[in-house]
Amino acid sequence: MKLLKRTTFALLVVLLCVLTAATVIEKEFGTPFVTRYIYQSPVFVALWFALALLATACLLRHRALRPATGLLHLALLVILGGAFITWLTGRQGSLHLRLDDTPTSVYLDSEGREQPLPFTVALDRFYIEYYPGTRAPLDFVSCVTFADEEQTRSETIAMNHIARYRGYRFYQSSYDSDGEGSRLSVAHDPWGIAITYTGYLLLALSMAAQLLDRQGTFRRLLHSPALRGVGLGFVVALAATLPAQAVEPVPPTLPREQADRLGQLCVYYNQRICPLSTLARDFTVKLCGKSSYRGLSPEQVLSGWLFYYDEWKQEPMIRIKSREARQLLEIEGRYARLTDFNRALRDYRPGQADDRGVSEANEKFNLVAMLCTGSLLKLFPYRFNDTLHWASQVDMLPRELPYEQTVFIGQSMNYVNELVARRDYATLSQVLEKIGQYQQKCCGEEFPSPSRLRAEQLYNRMGHSLVLAILLIAIGAAAFVRACQRITRGTPGSPFVRQLLLAGTVLGFAYLSGLLILRGYIAGHWPLSNGFETMQFMAWCALGATLLTYRRFILVLPFGYLVSGLAMLVAMMGESTPQITPLMPVLTSPLLSIHVVLVMVAYTLLAFVMFNGIAGLVLYRQHRRQSEQLQIVGRILLYPAVFSLAAGIFVGAIWANISWGRYWGWDPKEVWALITWLVYALALHPGSLPLFRKPLFFHGFCVAAFLCVLVTYFGVNFLLGGMHSYA
Repeated sequence: MKLLKRTTFALLVVLLCVLTAATVIEKEFGTPFVTRYIYQSPVFVALWFALALLATACLLRHRALRPATGLLHLALLVILGGAFITWLTGRQGSLHLRLDDTPTSVYLDSEGREQPLPFTVALDRFYIEYYPGTRAPLDFVSCVTFADEEQTRSETIAMNHIARYRGYRFYQSSYDSDGEGSRLSVAHDPWGIAITYTGYLLLALSMAAQLLDRQGTFRRLLHSPALRGVGLGFVVALAATLPAQAVEPVPPTLPREQADRLGQLCVYYNQRICPLSTLARDFTVKLCGKSSYRGLSPEQVLSGWLFYYDEWKQEPMIRIKSREARQLLEIEGRYARLTDFNRALRDYRPGQADDRGVSEANEKFNLVAMLCTGSLLKLFPYRFNDTLHWASQVDMLPRELPYEQTVFIGQSMNYVNELVARRDYATLSQVLEKIGQYQQKCCGEEFPSPSRLRAEQLYNRMGHSLVLAILLIAIGAAAFVRACQRITRGTPGSPFVRQLLLAGTVLGFAYLSGLLILRGYIAGHWPLSNGFETMQFMAWCALGATLLTYRRFILVLPFGYLVSGLAMLVAMMGESTPQITPLMPVLTSPLLSIHVVLVMVAYTLLAFVMFNGIAGLVLYRQHRRQSEQLQIVGRILLYPAVFSLAAGIFVGAIWANISWGRYWGWDPKEVWALITWLVYALALHPGSLPLFRKPLFFHGFCVAAFLCVLVTYFGVNFLLGGMHSYA
């Protein structure tokens, strides 16, 4: 039995090595290469098949197997069986249809060969649905007709809405640039998907049973006597000092009241209608790396550049990260003036050293140029051919527009500039009010509601999380160090300080809840569509988990501060481009939100497990009992973490099947999520792997295994790429 177990887990380690190597090879040789020679190869399938056989043999020879545990492993075997059937019998391809073409009865497989269909398909109509008031695609829709000897049936195919006919499934993939043709994905897998979905259902039931089984390992750990009577207090000492700033004259700009009124106007930006304050904030962050400059609001910064260009071009506020760019600009510090952008940078061509850094500096120069010439500010809506368009004062307008409207669009901002020069702020407010009224009248029902505009303006004022992130990290680190000192000395903690930490957790959770609610309301979807939003959601999960478990588990308060602070700090790394944008059509499925929520909850819990492991290693030599207690805590947290990650992976598979026609595509992020899940699942087998019973090994493993999470979330995005590199 021991030999069988060792062989099974050894084969699992070999499989993990193969999966890891495959993602690296794909980076060098491309997806078709690894698909053909690794993922679709008979040797790779045989490796999975052998692992399944050995695991089955282990389960059959296990005498004291709990029903929930047996059901869980059976579910995994069923999922593998479904994948094997898909590999044997499943077919995928593409179908190109054109309007007014004759119906077709063939499609192209993955290798470009024609394959027959037992019916014909014809495209009757194709159209694009747009988000209201924008030209951002909401959905791509194909109306097709299937016909055979028995019947004729019309179907509508859209993103996340598939059509089924005679065992074949059709998915909207892309379309021709002229709008006269549609490209569909074709899938035929009548048995594999049904078996795999049965496995997913069994897996969900088995994971719930594992957590609810009173005689199971999870419940026994949760009620372990070793956790009783364990209480820790924390002492936090945090000194915050603000550096003194030299008094220098601030460049001229609009007064705060008029700048705020300018920010209340709407603008067409990032393919949506939003307050000008949103563009102002993004503009300021893009230029100087912060959402304010020398005490000026983003609206004042933007209006300063817009109306007082000669003074602002001498202001050293453009942050230059690249050393090569600083050399080209001949500046010593990290901030440049617009006048520093000499011909060497403006005439930049791809191929110079550090393309990314130099082009980023050049992008900032162009951003200022677009604002000052007026092309960035698409403030004026107009209707042409029953379609809403937005224009800046310098855009070409259709000749068919009424003369008065053309003059209003072309001259309004010139009049505003004249009023600013005269400092006639009373009239300026009236003119800005008239522009706002024009926007509402021209847009009609497509104009955002007042509540949504107010929510976005509030979000723009609230969304400054860098200070909070640093504060959370500092408090968490101090609390963690002090808690370890309390344990080693055997002294009780201060209840007052503990209550202060708890109060800070509540305030942080409330603040992040407000940000997420506002951002979701503004965007019209769950704010989980990019790296910034998912890391902010992870910070929220960390504080929420802290509030739920702080009474039960030791060290959870400092862990909550550290995890949430680090997650927010990572989110701030992308603050130069965290714009709220309409979702791509394929991302509008609610399954995507569920998938991301489950995965981020899992990553949050695994981060807790990692910090718990660090504490266990620190305390192991002198306080082995406390280290053993932390091992129990880590094992308890691993169950919901691993189960949540499993659920997230398979909900994502269902979403992929609905959106793209396949539930697993061996994308690098999919592969690394699977690697992470399998690696952490090893720690749930202390009966078969005795090393995990030892606190020192267990804690070291939990710390090292978190590298898999980092690679899955960050390494794939920045190094390996793939379809998931946006998240």
